[in-house]
Amino acid sequence: MKNQMKTMVLLVTLSAIFLSLGYMLGGRSGMEYALIMSFVMNFGAYWFSDKMVLAMHQARPIGPGHESGVYEIIQELCQKSGLPMPKVYVTPQMAPNAFATGRDPNHAAVAVTQGILQVLDARELRGVLAHEISHVRNRDILVSTIVACIATAIMYLSHMMRWFGGYALRSSRDDDDRGGVNPLALILTIVLAPLVATLIQAAVSRTREYMADESGAHVCDDPEALASALAKISDPSVLRQLGQRYELSPQLLPAVSHLYIVNHLSGDTLFSLFSTHPPVKQRIERLMAMGHSH
Repeated sequence: MKNQMKTMVLLVTLSAIFLSLGYMLGGRSGMEYALIMSFVMNFGAYWFSDKMVLAMHQARPIGPGHESGVYEIIQELCQKSGLPMPKVYVTPQMAPNAFATGRDPNHAAVAVTQGILQVLDARELRGVLAHEISHVRNRDILVSTIVACIATAIMYLSHMMRWFGGYALRSSRDDDDRGGVNPLALILTIVLAPLVATLIQAAVSRTREYMADESGAHVCDDPEALASALAKISDPSVLRQLGQRYELSPQLLPAVSHLYIVNHLSGDTLFSLFSTHPPVKQRIERLMAMGHSH
């Protein structure tokens, strides 16, 4: 519930920034135009993202009886969660990771990399798959699309203000008494609005990851399994054990890193504010606390 409320607050904040920016630029018509443009772009990504992401990863479908046991684990978790069975894929990447995609539970897909199958045991793999199933159940693809739609609109409006900013500043100098545009406010808006939108978009993504960790731990009834899996697939020594196959194989893609269970590009510094994933250490601590409370 706490993470749901946090998501709502961030969405409201993002919407308020968008409405203010649109009104500054072109009143109500400016807001509507930017929102329509953003909706069209993101709707296409939302509708076709599963096919694009799976193709980018060279994913191949698997069914019952696959040696990994992934299909049977997902089937059991879906039955427990009351979800329809998604399509299941394995990708050839040796970077240990997993992701879920699809526009709704009836059109979902869950994929695991070859690398994650090699470093996790069956219990840990079940914890990871419960996390991914939770993304499907929580409709996180839809939430992330809505956030991306508004954030894109903000960036679009900010870009337009760069073009129209000069005219607005000249008008404000010509007639200060009529309440022209404040130059400092305009410059700050152009610079800060996209930055704040990016920060909020990343914060929403981190919140949904915490939600998927929590609900996934409940689905598999084993928080420590997911904690152990996260520790393994983010441990540099484990990655080195994969050897040259990890170093030379096509790795996971930054453009869709927000989908992965772990983003190896995330940091624990100030730049973590821009990360789509919370620090793994914090995720593990939360999961372990859940395990101790069982």
